[in-house]
Amino acid sequence: MILPDHEIKKLIEEGRIGIEPLQENQIKSACVDLSLGPEIRIFRHTHEPCIDSKVPSDYIESTVMEKGKFILHPGEFILGITKEKVSLPDDIVGYVDGKSSLGRIGITAHITSGWVDPGFGGRLVLEITNLGRMPVVLYAGMKICKILFFSMSSPSKVPYNIRQDSKYHGQMDIEQSKIHEDI
Repeated sequence: MILPDHEIKKLIEEGRIGIEPLQENQIKSACVDLSLGPEIRIFRHTHEPCIDSKVPSDYIESTVMEKGKFILHPGEFILGITKEKVSLPDDIVGYVDGKSSLGRIGITAHITSGWVDPGFGGRLVLEITNLGRMPVVLYAGMKICKILFFSMSSPSKVPYNIRQDSKYHGQMDIEQSKIHEDI
């Protein structure tokens, strides 16, 4: 069941769902808008023939948006991060989805991994691509995505924050892929 605005507000007030910082106007009828932080990671061109998912590599570089903006060119892929830190209890999951207004100009704000496990805490890393034909300016602080909340029928026995294989719990910066840990 997707939680409506009044239940989201109640859970935030009770401290069960954490979203910091949060302004009242970010809470919509069935979701909460999240904004883009100023940090991004850009994929470098290297002399390597491919990215080997078995090998941790240093193929991305961190940067901060110059003057609070970044021009995303057609076909370009970057990692961004929400300004807000999100914390979930062991009986609520989240789902991150892009903003329709950005999709209408060719920007996908979150390609995969929209799932936010029960027990997760941290800032959410976003996989952002320009699928359009024109460059698009992204701004730090702009509404970039939304998070929906689902109530589980019972709490998870092993939420993300206590799982042995949780790779990204507590992330406050953009972490590159840790897929090599799964192989």
